[in-house]
Amino acid sequence: MKNVQVLQTGESAPAQARWQASPSTRILVVDDDRDLRLFSADVLVHSGYQVDTAADGADGWEALQTKSYDLLITDNSMPKLSGVELVKKLRSAHMALPVILASGAFPTEELNRHRWLQLAATLLKPFTIAELLSTVRKVMRAGGSIRGRARIYFPATGTIPSPQI
Repeated sequence: MKNVQVLQTGESAPAQARWQASPSTRILVVDDDRDLRLFSADVLVHSGYQVDTAADGADGWEALQTKSYDLLITDNSMPKLSGVELVKKLRSAHMALPVILASGAFPTEELNRHRWLQLAATLLKPFTIAELLSTVRKVMRAGGSIRGRARIYFPATGTIPSPQI
């Protein structure tokens, strides 16, 4: 697990994608692609979030055991522990943390079989800065209302198997 500091990239997120994040909002980004993990963390830090990163699902699970987070953003295809397996562990431990699954291909069938995983959102890779920040904002704005409900969107099929309340 790595605590991310602001990386000097020379450019910041586009103005339309910026907003005021609560300085106490903590996000864990889990991805085995180092460049994408650091890019996502840098964008989020520049937008005012506190961000930790983990290189795979096993390291992500360890981070979740040691710190409290407001949001988990995880890749699916990773060594040691996939994103779906990480979310299964998270839900089995009765953690109501909102989760964004960011992946190039979603395990649609598995997610439909395990609706109890309760994803807050999905993010199709490759994604833009605006898409990342928009998805994070929507999930964070939903706050407590997202917990306890499944909100899964599958871009390939356009289905949203979300129960009505």
